[in-house]
Amino acid sequence: MANMYNMNHPRRGLAIVINNKYFDKEKTGLNERKGTDIDAQNLFQQLADLDFEVDVKENLSCKEMKTVLKEAAAADHSDADCILVAILSHGKDRKVYGTDGTVKIAVLAAYFNGLNCKSLIRKPKIFVIQACQGTKYMEGVDMPDGGGGLPQPSTLPSEADFLYLYSTLPGYYSWRNENMGSWFIQSLCEVLKKDGKSGLEIMQILARVNMIVATHFETHTNDEKTDCKKQMPCIVSMLTKELYFTPKNP
Repeated sequence: MANMYNMNHPRRGLAIVINNKYFDKEKTGLNERKGTDIDAQNLFQQLADLDFEVDVKENLSCKEMKTVLKEAAAADHSDADCILVAILSHGKDRKVYGTDGTVKIAVLAAYFNGLNCKSLIRKPKIFVIQACQGTKYMEGVDMPDGGGGLPQPSTLPSEADFLYLYSTLPGYYSWRNENMGSWFIQSLCEVLKKDGKSGLEIMQILARVNMIVATHFETHTNDEKTDCKKQMPCIVSMLTKELYFTPKNP
């Protein structure tokens, strides 16, 4: 249908998971991201179940992150439905950390835009960002009781068909449990496992992820500065059609 992405190509497409756990302390001042391996394993399983070809990369420098994604963008995606990039790392101010410093998310995403990756034009380009985007802690609040026919354009914006899934809002901290993984990736994998192939559109799936993170999680610490804090994921969509992960033939 004209209002739906074609998800019937021979391949679902490549899913690159960059899992940065260890960092150069002298260059970044950052600690180990305990629990991130659980996120990476869960993402691998759920994305593979959605028929992605999953490639997990560990502890990449900024240069290595750029190289991996630039090479992926240079590949031929003509027979693929889409591409997905997940970055599990520290972050701040619309940037993510390599093991040796920061790189702008926009720089990494630009390799896949319509100017640089022709075989992904009119196809979904999904970025999952599990990283802090600031240092502010989100407070909780008490909840009250609830009571066709368009002409085809000859061109598209080069930034069309991107979907960004941020674990938190700009400026805010993103929480991670050392034993269970991050709140966001836990919730995303839970919903993908249950509803990824259920026929729900991607925005319906992500609304359920948002609801779980918003209502099922809260910090419990001995420090009043970090106790009873919340988190709210952020969806930024430039998609131009509806997106369904229709099952591939076995």
